[in-house]
Amino acid sequence: MTIPAQPAKRPVNPRFSSGPCAKIPTFSLDLLTDAPLGRSHRAAVGKAKLKAAIDGTREILGVPDDYRIGIVPASDTGAVEMAMWSLLGARPVTMVAWESFGAGWVTDAVKQLKLDADVRTADYGKIVDMAAVDYDTDVVFTWNGTTSGVRMPHGEMIPSGRAGLTICDATSAAFAMDLPWDKLDVVTFSWQKVMGGEAAHGILILSPRAVERLESYTPPWPLPKIFRLTKGGKLIEGIFRGETINTPSMLAVEDYLVALDWARSIGGLPALIARAQANAGVIADFCDAHDWIANLAEDPATASTTSVCLKFTDPGISDGASFAKAVAKRLESEGVGFDIGAYRDAPAGLRIWCGATVETADIAALMDWLDWAYHTERAALADAA
Repeated sequence: MTIPAQPAKRPVNPRFSSGPCAKIPTFSLDLLTDAPLGRSHRAAVGKAKLKAAIDGTREILGVPDDYRIGIVPASDTGAVEMAMWSLLGARPVTMVAWESFGAGWVTDAVKQLKLDADVRTADYGKIVDMAAVDYDTDVVFTWNGTTSGVRMPHGEMIPSGRAGLTICDATSAAFAMDLPWDKLDVVTFSWQKVMGGEAAHGILILSPRAVERLESYTPPWPLPKIFRLTKGGKLIEGIFRGETINTPSMLAVEDYLVALDWARSIGGLPALIARAQANAGVIADFCDAHDWIANLAEDPATASTTSVCLKFTDPGISDGASFAKAVAKRLESEGVGFDIGAYRDAPAGLRIWCGATVETADIAALMDWLDWAYHTERAALADAA
């Protein structure tokens, strides 16, 4: 086997982790000097920063005016759990999963909340038939499977006249995919994904229908303080004005505000979506041109444009997990691709983040290095045999 020459061009930013993700291309610590460090988040300056983060989220994502947006603790996980523990149980529930995080929500609903849920799953690389779901039940699902690279192609299958709530984990989709707000009652995400923000903070978005449920239904299980969204049967509106449940990092909030400014400067949501699509397109073209690698997503219409998951298809590779780890390790040792191994519960392969903060030229350079690393490891495998 002929090993191609080591590429001359290297990614300027070799950070392709799927979370926390690459910072915005213009990032500098100097941009964070306006953070009100050492000040209370309840002081006027702190509240103003938190409200600016909420308002900026609404502006860039196009969230309807009558939807509430809150900043909550514990990243996207905290936001999803808060929604599930506060809203589920009022009517039958359908839990949908096609990757590990969705499977985690199934476990929490069935084993922790003890709900008699209709559980629908699909193997990695596939998606549940969302048109066959009963939307008169509450439906919990991920929009984009971060660990499987499989996403919802659209929301047309969700009826506008549904009786149940749709609870959508959109953490690796928000800011990179077009979310149909009229079809979604609860949306959660973390700004550490597409916006490259610092970790530990989640966003919880509620439709008027979700608020109505919160104010008319009391779950049968105890609610930890950190999950409580109502008091005296009414929504705690302060949460959605920046009066957070626990103490937020004002440095992380400032970092998010800087990222929102960057998004505005490049053209807002359409530009963010286009950048992710361009990045994923480079990898799709690479897979089309090489017969030893393929997208884990079986249907191109459901292939993620953010967390792109790949599998090696070379029949001569007997231990796919060891081979994939060797390729990822070689790329990291060369300083050209960090943190691109497949998620621990996913099939063997690679996972390359293609969100909007990643430059397309860096993805293109990484593909040349991937070609070199594959042939290098394949030759080593042949020699060992």
